[in-house]
Amino acid sequence: METILIWQREIWATLMQKQNLRCHALLLKGRKGTGKLSFARLLAQSLLCIKPNTGHFACGQCASCHWFVCQTHPNFTMITPESMAETCNTQIKRINHSKSDSLASHNKERPVNNKPAKSRLGQQISIDQIRGLDDFVFLTGHQEGYKIVLIYPAEAMNNAAASALLKKLEEPPEQTLFILVAHQFQHVLPTIRSRCQQVTMPVPEAEEAVRWMMQRCFMPPEFGKPGESQKLQDPQHAHMLLALSGYSPLYALSLQGEIEEYQQFIGAIGEPERFDPMALSQVLQNQDLSVTVHWLQKWCYDLISFSVAGRIRYHLHWKAQISRLSKQVNPRACMNYLRFLNSRQLLSRHPVNNRLFLEEIFIHYEKLLVSASSVPDFPAG
Repeated sequence: METILIWQREIWATLMQKQNLRCHALLLKGRKGTGKLSFARLLAQSLLCIKPNTGHFACGQCASCHWFVCQTHPNFTMITPESMAETCNTQIKRINHSKSDSLASHNKERPVNNKPAKSRLGQQISIDQIRGLDDFVFLTGHQEGYKIVLIYPAEAMNNAAASALLKKLEEPPEQTLFILVAHQFQHVLPTIRSRCQQVTMPVPEAEEAVRWMMQRCFMPPEFGKPGESQKLQDPQHAHMLLALSGYSPLYALSLQGEIEEYQQFIGAIGEPERFDPMALSQVLQNQDLSVTVHWLQKWCYDLISFSVAGRIRYHLHWKAQISRLSKQVNPRACMNYLRFLNSRQLLSRHPVNNRLFLEEIFIHYEKLLVSASSVPDFPAG
């Protein structure tokens, strides 16, 4: 039952050598949208499997594999923020039933304009969730077997939760493996990182990623608009999605369902003479704030990159707009605005007034659009 992504095969072979798994904690780190979660789950299932095959993959047939697929394995538990629980369950079911690694369920993490944003009250992993592991890790496992705790994403632990986990890692329970998955490992406590075997998860080359995406053009229609998946037969369209995703192929597939909204967003911020902060705030107020900030961060990154080096990373199909706008924007001002966005990205995960939050960042963006001969001030935090 092999469901490993092609660009993960080498790291799988290396990791599954017995001498490379003699640890009590793994930290799988890397870019979002490259298959880290599905890799971690396959690793957990394979370690718990009664009859793994010669490639050390789970057999998919034994009782252990059956429990794992049904999410009832007594020796496995997964810790994730409450706000992500439903999305993760949907993703897991998709992986289990399709035996593929398409994470189209990212669309559910990223609400579009006509859907209300999720409550941000449960976007962190709490200390109660980590303390709740005590019985699981300190009591004997089923049939005295290996116990595995998967924490995703590890950077979502608040300070109290991270401290509680650190105590467990300092005196690790026997026959227990912690698998931490992190998109931004630098936000995981250094003391936790130092107690984990760190594994940098690979990112595919662009052409390899495009080939993989085009093989999955049969993406179920509920994850996109009718006929949208057919566009992946066009390598140019696949390259556009891949670039917009920051070269994360699983995330790129998920963009199929929101590409129209994204194009409208770029149209709104890419034309200074028509930019209206209040109107755009009203349109986007029901979208996840962190998504909107992320879109602006990528746009500003390309403005700076094109101004300084003549290169575009994300918006390859909007080169004309970026070229024109980069002549009107002071690169120093753009860098300062990007720092401001970074601070607001952190704030976006807390309970705030969506409309006022968006008005602030768009009003400051309007200042950026007229900064050719000046460097306006932006809030520091």
